[in-house]
Amino acid sequence: MFPSPQVHEYLRSKLCSLYENDCIFDKFEVCWSGTDSAIMTGSYNNFFRMFDRINKRDATLEAAREIAKPKTLLRPRKVCTGGKRKKDEISVDCLDFNKKILHTAWP
Repeated sequence: MFPSPQVHEYLRSKLCSLYENDCIFDKFEVCWSGTDSAIMTGSYNNFFRMFDRINKRDATLEAAREIAKPKTLLRPRKVCTGGKRKKDEISVDCLDFNKKILHTAWP
């Protein structure tokens, strides 16, 4: 059995802001891979989340025009919810709630 993935857990501290901006009503679609081994959904800040059911791993990736070249490997992103953040992390306070991926699809 595959446990329910925690998709937007890092946004818990931003619920008031999401509500005030009507983002609380955003609906992020979920899609399955062709082999049903993974699921994918969108998020804010042009992020999308992928969850591997077999290996029980997940990754947050960013869709950006600068890196939209074929065969470009995307680096996983991590959202920091607390005070100090590491070099490759982005603070939850810096997320752009106007940039969102509501629809995803596997190639």
